[in-house]
Amino acid sequence: MNSHPHDNLPTALYSAQQVRDLDARLIAAGTPGFELMQRAAHAAWRALRRRWPDAARATVLAGHGNNAGDGYLIAALAQRAGWNVRVLAVGDPARLGGDAALAHAEALAAGVPILPWHEHAELHGVLVDALLGTGLGGEVRAPYAEAIRRINDSGLPVLAVDIPSGLSADTGQVLGVAVRADLTVTFIGLKLGLFTADGADHCGQLIFDDLDADPQQLPASSQATRLAPVSLAKLAPRAKAAHKGLFGHVLVLGGEHGMGGAALLAGESALRCGAGLVSLVTRREHVPAALARRPELMTHGVSSSAEVLRAAERASVLVVGPGIGRNAWGRCLLSAAASLALPQVWDADALNLLAEGQVRRPSGALLITPHPAEAARLLGCSTAQVQADRPAAARELSRRYNAVAVLKGVGSLVAAPDGRLALCSHGHPAMAGAGLGDVLSGIVGALLAQGMDAFDAACLAVWLHARAGETLGAEGRGLAASDLSSAVRQLLEEISPCLN
Repeated sequence: MNSHPHDNLPTALYSAQQVRDLDARLIAAGTPGFELMQRAAHAAWRALRRRWPDAARATVLAGHGNNAGDGYLIAALAQRAGWNVRVLAVGDPARLGGDAALAHAEALAAGVPILPWHEHAELHGVLVDALLGTGLGGEVRAPYAEAIRRINDSGLPVLAVDIPSGLSADTGQVLGVAVRADLTVTFIGLKLGLFTADGADHCGQLIFDDLDADPQQLPASSQATRLAPVSLAKLAPRAKAAHKGLFGHVLVLGGEHGMGGAALLAGESALRCGAGLVSLVTRREHVPAALARRPELMTHGVSSSAEVLRAAERASVLVVGPGIGRNAWGRCLLSAAASLALPQVWDADALNLLAEGQVRRPSGALLITPHPAEAARLLGCSTAQVQADRPAAARELSRRYNAVAVLKGVGSLVAAPDGRLALCSHGHPAMAGAGLGDVLSGIVGALLAQGMDAFDAACLAVWLHARAGETLGAEGRGLAASDLSSAVRQLLEEISPCLN
């Protein structure tokens, strides 16, 4: 499996308050706050020199909190290294207190020019964003908003200290305006907002430094777990005497007129991920094409609930919704599925019909995979509200529907009714195309059929799907959903070998 920079990061994701509490505990345990600030500055300075070794010029934009203190110390390090550096003080230095005031004094002692910010101030070299940090609670106001716009419009390289200013550390939402960094160096604990919503587009390359924090001081629980090979559940190896009856029977329901490919994609991905048997219930008109493309699928053309129920008699898992539509035929399939107590994966229009109250939730274990617009319908709110706090939305979906919920999008989230939350930091914009969600639902169905618990199956499926898309997306635009299955199969074998 190809390595990825995110695989080297910790898996625990914290809220801004948890990281502040950790900082306070480290100080209480005997590490002076100014020493932690110095460690942060040295970490950021090392990263800056590695990324831009020949820059020799830098402009530090400083606010008035500890984030500004980091910036003043970075400026002092650059000055001593012979760089042409200066600080533009967006926050009044007279308001600095504690360790930040000590950092300001050190920058002055090193001979760093410190100039007051104004809207026409010259920016040069690498821009160091040390404006607002993680404590921002509302929208960015003047003069910080104008300083951030100038940074973004400058065309110069940007390093963000701890977090891009204007980005919520908890939700990844842009609070009015936020710095778009090329490199973010973050400290002590990873913040959840760096990886979801707008976080990925504003952080650039992400480097983490724990500042030599004592692991014993870490919070007992995190906000979420970042999906990585070390945090994923694995399928057990298979005995040499294994047979298809041991690995479940996935039944995919979907494929209204004009959308027959959606159900076929879900069925193919279930096959490729190891389900023992896969059946497809679809429109009669789609049967010949499905058999021609994928003869391994047991394909049934149906037009009544009774036919659906007969097809489901041998199934162990249902995947419901790919291309199912909202017409009478789709509602018929969905109603039949809802009457069954089997574990089920619901996607696409199955979710829209559930949101509209046209079908009830099935009585068995349920796993739902909405994109943000579908999530908004399920929650009775706007898509913007979902995106404003994706972790909260994922948790509410899980609670309201008593289901494992996968909230798709950048930094896909997996929430369980018991409060567990996982985040996937992988993916690629080439995955923005039709059919990718159908492939994901089939992967989840196959893992459930092979005995995985719903939360573990969702986590592994989301990671496999995102990593496969990331690998193939490196080739550029034009990624087709049907390209994914082979890559997912290879990744699954690498993380969960079929044989010991």
